[in-house]
Amino acid sequence: MKSLSPSYLTGLSFTTDQLSTLRALGEYRGKQELFVKQIPETLNTLKTLALIESVESSNRIEGVEAPRERIQAMVLKTSKPSGRSEGEIAGYRDALEMIHESAAYMPFSINIIKQLHNLLYRYLAQDGGNYKATQNDIVERLPDGSISRVRFRPLSPVETPQAMEDLCNYYKAAINDLQLEPLVIIPLVILDFLCIHPFADGNGRTARLLTLLLLYHFDYQVGHYISLERLFEQTKESYYQTLEASSQGWYEGKHDPYPWLTYFWSVLIAAYKEFEDRVGEVRGDHGSKTDMIRAAALRKLGPFAISDIEQELPAVSRDLIRLVLRQLRDEGLIKSVGLGRGAKWIKQEG
Repeated sequence: MKSLSPSYLTGLSFTTDQLSTLRALGEYRGKQELFVKQIPETLNTLKTLALIESVESSNRIEGVEAPRERIQAMVLKTSKPSGRSEGEIAGYRDALEMIHESAAYMPFSINIIKQLHNLLYRYLAQDGGNYKATQNDIVERLPDGSISRVRFRPLSPVETPQAMEDLCNYYKAAINDLQLEPLVIIPLVILDFLCIHPFADGNGRTARLLTLLLLYHFDYQVGHYISLERLFEQTKESYYQTLEASSQGWYEGKHDPYPWLTYFWSVLIAAYKEFEDRVGEVRGDHGSKTDMIRAAALRKLGPFAISDIEQELPAVSRDLIRLVLRQLRDEGLIKSVGLGRGAKWIKQEG
């Protein structure tokens, strides 16, 4: 599409710092196999945690929320979804699981894109997998729900089918014929997909699923172990700001892709650094158990229980977790919410 046309791609150039970032990501990819061989059992725990966090964060970015224990129960399939929000959460779980299990057999195509979108709505009355029938502007809303401004006006419903065909064809040409750097092409695909905004709803979640799928195609496997969706949520303002900045002038093919590219790469770098830290924690060569608990607690986005830390750090005692959480509370970094067995902890704002 607009970002993937040969004329646009040949006009791109990169600074020394940007090329250094791409090289660093390639080096991180090279370390993955070493980590997997060293601690295969623990990586299964990281996979489960990343799955829960990804389902939670990608939906919460779009305002779809449920209690953490309900999300965990649905991800582990110990409970069935109840209500619209839980139905959307369960749908994202299914789509994410399909990518984790079958990415190698899922080419970037119209059928796969529609299949992923359809999975998001499999537990709801509405059908997924169909292109939009009405215009769907990307807007910014006030707390009362009213629209404060239009961030971007995507392609019309009439233009959408051909634009999606072009997107898939240009992607294949960029990767197979021009053999361009995947870490440049992947974020450009996501940018164009979001500018097209092909579905009435669920475009953001579908874009994040496609991000994982395309990264897995080129063996960037960090999303198996560290939730990229959580990192997108933690930097949500930058996520939206860089997308908006890089979409200006998109219709004319005169947009600036670098704000979005730089942000996208920074999230991947952060994920790989966290992965390396977590592997170090498990091997016992990266700080004390106290440091591990502090890091785990301060990574949490919403309310969490002691059991959540236990699940993440099975080798650490409950008594030590309690002690460290109290220390964090005394430092003003977290606070307790609720009483008794249902009590939770949450990070202090500011």
